[in-house]
Amino acid sequence: MALIVSLGIILSATLTPLEGFFDVGGVGAGPCDLSRIGLAPLEDLLKLDDTSLNILLFVPLGLSLAFLPRTRRTALVIGAAIALPFVIETIQLLVPLLDRGCQSADVVDNLTGLAIGFGGGVLAGWLAKWLAGAARRPTG
Repeated sequence: MALIVSLGIILSATLTPLEGFFDVGGVGAGPCDLSRIGLAPLEDLLKLDDTSLNILLFVPLGLSLAFLPRTRRTALVIGAAIALPFVIETIQLLVPLLDRGCQSADVVDNLTGLAIGFGGGVLAGWLAKWLAGAARRPTG
């Protein structure tokens, strides 16, 4: 369920027309902005803006993926999650009626959030197993 909810939030946040679009009649943002293809600078991560929000948007999806059983189907779902930021930006580029801007920085930020969430989920799973094992061990 967490997987579906996080995916729904991502899609609604990235593929709906921007506020005021219908008032002014959006025409799209033009070509894709490829000015940043690396990780965001630390000062951008410490502000609540597009960069940090793009990262935070994908953390729950990564966290959800980390708790799925290790199967071939899970590998396909993880592959689809990695492809998702590329698909979103392509749609934003090709569907000018959304009045959204295609940005390579968004892909990097989304993948960063996905990795942070997945890493946090793996760490939480490992910690839960370790604590459960420690609770079963005899003391003294």
